[in-house]
Parts: sequence; structure tokens; C-alpha cells
Amino acid sequence: MTLMAERPVINDAEPRSSFEELLDLLDELNVPDGYKAEIIRGSIVVSPWSKAYYADVMDMICDQLRPHLPEEHRISWGPLLYVFPGIERAYGPDIHAAHRRARRSTSNRLDGEALSFVAELTSPATRDEDRTDKLEVYSRVGVPVYLLLDMQEEEATVYWEPSSKGYQGRLTTSFGEKLYIPDPIGCTLDTTGFQAPTSP
Repeated sequence: MTLMAERPVINDAEPRSSFEELLDLLDELNVPDGYKAEIIRGSIVVSPWSKAYYADVMDMICDQLRPHLPEEHRISWGPLLYVFPGIERAYGPDIHAAHRRARRSTSNRLDGEALSFVAELTSPATRDEDRTDKLEVYSRVGVPVYLLLDMQEEEATVYWEPSSKGYQGRLTTSFGEKLYIPDPIGCTLDTTGFQAPTSP
């Protein structure tokens, strides 16, 4: 097992655990306040929650998309763990939308295939995974829309039409512009105000 933090260190000499064992370890892991834990490429990854203004951006996204969600779907942000057993991944997306029945459980492991929309806001610790591993996995399991907010480059990219070979549709815009979010949401997202504030 490998634990990764703000500056990831991977020790390939350590034995890899089975996916179920990693999930059990994740259940027992005492993650410090302000951190989240995921399973990425056979490792438990612990990364800090993002800067304060990320919460405002996530609220703006949820507020704009909520009226356009499919019936009975809910959108929120925060630490919920979606599991993809066939690909041996478990992610806690920054923003996630799924049918409400996926959340009607006492388990802390939600069905990743129930997702109708995910968004990730990059940080220095997670940027590479958001742009590679998560992009591939979300497409392979059929998440209809993946929104990637590159907070370092101040760009928003929406991916749609998932397939086993990756998303077939992609559109990128700079923060401050409007971006169309395809079905099953089907609305325009205003990215004004997604930039980092100029004051601390």
C-alpha cells in the first residue's frame, strides 16, 4: 500500500493489496480533517482539500446545474466515495450527480456506475490524476459528462459521449466564458468568478 499526500512518494517495492483489502483499509483509515482519501492505480491516495475559494466555485456549479438535472437526480460536493470494482478504483469526486437511490444506503461505498455527472477541480497534488486516470475511468464506466476545471490554467473542459476508448466529445474554454454542458444535463454553465481571488 502507498499513501500519497501533497508531494506524492511512491515505493514500488511495497506489496500491492487486493482492491477489497484497500477498500477495507480505507474504511479504517483515520483521515485528518481537511483531507480526502481515494484509491487510484492500486494505491491509497490522501490529498488535502483545496483552497477556500474552491468551495465557492463548487457551489456556483451546483446552483447552475441543479435545475437541469434528470428527474430524481441529486448534485452535491463533498466527500462521498464512489467505487468502480471492475477497474479497481474508488474516487471521491469534487462534484457528483447521481440518481437519489444511489445515496439511499448505509454504506460509505457508492456505486460509481450510478453517476450522471462528475466534476474535478485540479490542485497541484491531484492535477495529473484528474487529467489522466480519472478521465479514462469515468469514460470507461460510462459517466455521461465529466467536467474538468484546471484551476492552475484557469480553463474548463467538458467531456461527453463516453466509450471504452475515451470520451468522444471535448470542449475547452477559459474561465469567465460560457460552456455548454451536454445531456443528460443540457444547459450552459457560466464560469465567471471561477478564477482565484486576487486577495488572500
